[in-house]
Amino acid sequence: MGNLKPGAKYIYEHCDGTTYAREFGAPHNERFEIGRTFEKQSLIDELRESQLWGDIHRAAKTNTLLREALDRAIMIYHLSRKDNAK
Repeated sequence: MGNLKPGAKYIYEHCDGTTYAREFGAPHNERFEIGRTFEKQSLIDELRESQLWGDIHRAAKTNTLLREALDRAIMIYHLSRKDNAK
């Protein structure tokens, strides 16, 4: 049964896709995760976006203009990471 104690009463909270439990009367910061909700559509959207980037990278091998645009995007990405690291 994991972290749950037999016979104990629990308060369940759901926040940002995560479900937490804490024993009745325990402080809020003593909660523990018991589950997550994954939105099917968001997973599908992430997969489609990942596939799109794969298609773009493959197309850039034979498309000079697209390759130059990707190179600029990669450079901007790396520069922005260095700026945020400071």
